[in-house]
Amino acid sequence: MSGTLYIVAAPSGSGKTSLTHALLEREPRISLSVSYTSRQPRPGEIDGHHYHFVSREVFENMVAAGMFYEYADVHGDWKGTARTAVEPLLAAGRDVLLEIDWQGARLVRKARPDCISVFILPPSRVELERRLRTRALDSVDTIARRLADSRKEIAHAGDFDYIVVNDDFAGALADLRAIFASQRLRRSAQLLRHAGLIDDLLKTD
Repeated sequence: MSGTLYIVAAPSGSGKTSLTHALLEREPRISLSVSYTSRQPRPGEIDGHHYHFVSREVFENMVAAGMFYEYADVHGDWKGTARTAVEPLLAAGRDVLLEIDWQGARLVRKARPDCISVFILPPSRVELERRLRTRALDSVDTIARRLADSRKEIAHAGDFDYIVVNDDFAGALADLRAIFASQRLRRSAQLLRHAGLIDDLLKTD
């Protein structure tokens, strides 16, 4: 049985990365697909773990070679998911999580209509700005741009299968885990997973 492809998207500052990392720690059956990006690493980021960091020229050459499952210009930098990072895992029965933006999510949904998509919302605009400033990762100009871009990103929340509001981290994580659990319990998946059990239960004495 092939795995399920999941998408988690959100505006910067919504807590998407923290939530997905906590999810992966608790759900060993899910693999995170590491994206490629043309931006420079932030302090503490590790190449191959947080992102595959490449130059803009290398990224654009990869695009020309058709190596990406999806890619998009996000805040002036390229980000994308290599096909080779997704398809083998799905074929092996692993669930795969893509932590991408709404533009990439739109492309993946077109290519894989069977994927499951989740959008993370901040509890308020005030809190979104506070989180962006508190994490001290970006310049003042970058924060202003991310706040402006967030309106366009949030406008696409209705395109996703599920919406989770991250007003309380533990609650938001529980909601996210419930989404994954419900997908594993859907009829089509359970009939395949437990075919032997069902056959045994249907046997007559």
